[in-house]
Amino acid sequence: MFRTVEVPLWALVLLVGFAAVTFASHFLFPSVRWFFRRWAERLVARLNARLVQPIEPFKLAHRMDTVNRVIHDPDVARAILDHAREKGVPEQVAFETARRYAREIVPGFSALLYFGVATRLAQWLSRSLYRIRVSGEAEAMEGIDPQATIVFVLNHRSNMDYVLVTWLVSRRAALAYAVGEWARRWPLGSLIRAMGGYFVRRRDLNPLYRKVLARYVQIATENGVTQAIFPEGRLSRDGSLHAPKLGLLSYIIADHAAGATRDVVLVPVAVNYERVLEDRGLIAAQAGAVNPFRLRWWMVARYLGRHLQLRVTGRFTRFGYAAVAFGRPMSLHRFLWSGHDDPAADLGAALMRRIEEVLPVLPMALVCEALVGGARDVATIAERLSKRTTALQAAGHIVHAEARDARQATIVALRMLEVRNVVALHGDRISVTSDFEPILGFYARTLPRSHGGAASDEGFAEDTRGSI
Repeated sequence: MFRTVEVPLWALVLLVGFAAVTFASHFLFPSVRWFFRRWAERLVARLNARLVQPIEPFKLAHRMDTVNRVIHDPDVARAILDHAREKGVPEQVAFETARRYAREIVPGFSALLYFGVATRLAQWLSRSLYRIRVSGEAEAMEGIDPQATIVFVLNHRSNMDYVLVTWLVSRRAALAYAVGEWARRWPLGSLIRAMGGYFVRRRDLNPLYRKVLARYVQIATENGVTQAIFPEGRLSRDGSLHAPKLGLLSYIIADHAAGATRDVVLVPVAVNYERVLEDRGLIAAQAGAVNPFRLRWWMVARYLGRHLQLRVTGRFTRFGYAAVAFGRPMSLHRFLWSGHDDPAADLGAALMRRIEEVLPVLPMALVCEALVGGARDVATIAERLSKRTTALQAAGHIVHAEARDARQATIVALRMLEVRNVVALHGDRISVTSDFEPILGFYARTLPRSHGGAASDEGFAEDTRGSI
């Protein structure tokens, strides 16, 4: 019993390793998990005391618990059976396909990452690149039932939209937002999933995938998760607002009864930039270019190196304004009670009109509009800018500009275009570089297309704040 036994070194290493793993799994890990769980619970309690919309328990649930909840939903179960019959595969194979879809869609929210890292990084990045202007938030959010599920509905100008909204709404709630397939790549995919983003395919769709996605969105909405959606479906490639794609909105409506205990309040949010970071890629895509957004690592490295050089030498200037405006909220209860032949289409159109009502107007867009109209000297552009500003303000739009006259605003915008070689200034005369004329048209189309006021919502646009 006490004799010395010789064993090979590799066997000793394996024995010690197995013993260490057994000790950790039975004694160490449970204590460590308990410690971090208690710490996370205290963190969430502090955040909920500060947030207007507390983080819902559904959002904090273990990711695999949510996956199982979705794939065992009765509607998904029926879709699994239909998929198995349609494809001629065993039900277990169809079930595993649904599980794969659910694992792809369902996020794994981390309060520490969201509020400790993401919101601070978003604030720094937004302010370092743009002059931020926000309007209408207090008025839009006033009077909303704290128990209602809030869905922010935004126009899609740039991928910076995610950054801006994450930061601006962080004082109110933690957002869940739909992200395209582009963001699934490592390491971005894990980061976005931990921030509450869920991925939505744009290709290779089938009824089973649609049902899994629909049930996740509906369950999250039912459980009060604050969301942000982009009804246009993709970035605007020509600068203008586009008709909504009704996928996510139709999922929310389909599961919502007019007499449901928890209302859904849709808050339109309009976003505009004096410079969209992806503008050249968007214009190329609109012209039919192949893979206009494909980036090589050396292209990213070159851009970051150039940007860092400008920062270090003090020659970097921000890209003008990034403006966010909150519009009149819409109660889904009240909308459905008013009766519609096609509720999803009518709701999408109404929300896009409300976004356009509050679409911020920026000096760059007004200058580009004048250049597209043929103006080629500073005085003419300044005169047009002044007249358009007056007309747009009379229509209820907020025009953002520093405290200076129209001529100064014109010169600042022209200097920004000159840095990009879009125009050349010769005293008060202006020449436009022909290769960059599409950029002028792109920003000119970011202006509101109509001057209609609140009455343009055709019977169901009445202000719902008092009735929510």
